[in-house]
Amino acid sequence: MATVRKEFKIDATPDQVWAALADFHAVHKRLAPGFVTDSKPAGDATGEARIVTFANGSSAREVLVDLDPQARRLVYAVVGNERLKHHSASAQIFAEPDGHARFVWLADFLPNELKPYIDSQMEQGAEVMRKALGGRD
Repeated sequence: MATVRKEFKIDATPDQVWAALADFHAVHKRLAPGFVTDSKPAGDATGEARIVTFANGSSAREVLVDLDPQARRLVYAVVGNERLKHHSASAQIFAEPDGHARFVWLADFLPNELKPYIDSQMEQGAEVMRKALGGRD
């Protein structure tokens, strides 16, 4: 199983960054505007799934697996995708000693051959999130 990890620091408090990350259905407005162009509830009764549309025109159904405010950690899975046999991801916010936040995003997926594509997409997404949330160089 392939893994991609992205990590970056943000000039905002961990609670501010967590508020944006935890707003699951507003990913296109608060977390990754421009990279994610739309997010709509997937229509299930739980409200724990969304259909996201990306700037490159692709879309994905993402199911919320866990939302842990104590750990500031969100876990989601991409389901129903023809190219992916498996995909689960997590994003977690950590407090830095200076009071700012560190964002850690991991994705585990199959088939392994998709790693260059997913790595590239996550790199773009991480850059957009870093800027949207107050990232620093």
